[in-house]
Amino acid sequence: MYEFFEHTADLGLRVRARDLNGLFRDAAMGLFAMVVEDLPQGRTGDSREFSIPGRRRDYLFFDWLNELLYVFDTERLLLGNFDVEVSESGVTATVSAWPWDERVDRPLREVKAITYHGLRVEQTEEGWLAEVIVDI
Repeated sequence: MYEFFEHTADLGLRVRARDLNGLFRDAAMGLFAMVVEDLPQGRTGDSREFSIPGRRRDYLFFDWLNELLYVFDTERLLLGNFDVEVSESGVTATVSAWPWDERVDRPLREVKAITYHGLRVEQTEEGWLAEVIVDI
């Protein structure tokens, strides 16, 4: 589950999940929900593989979202249907990718960058919690 929260001139993303795989999956979904009005879940797209090394969960979370944003910005691809596996050595994922189509995919806002400000990933009694601020 993800939700947005206001932060000065930026926007925050808060994610709660039972496990790390769900945390990273829901964060990715939240990122693209910031960008486009209706996520293209269920549409047929090309499969894309990601492998991001890292041991520190907060930095790995940052790197994961940063890589997704980079692909969106440079290749103009929307990503969805996230199948994510977080391990001690990093995150791997298989995702669906669709070309950005402004006739179908209505933009909400431009996410300029993922920031370290307010970054946190922690285990709670209910599962996992992450927060990150994005520059819009």
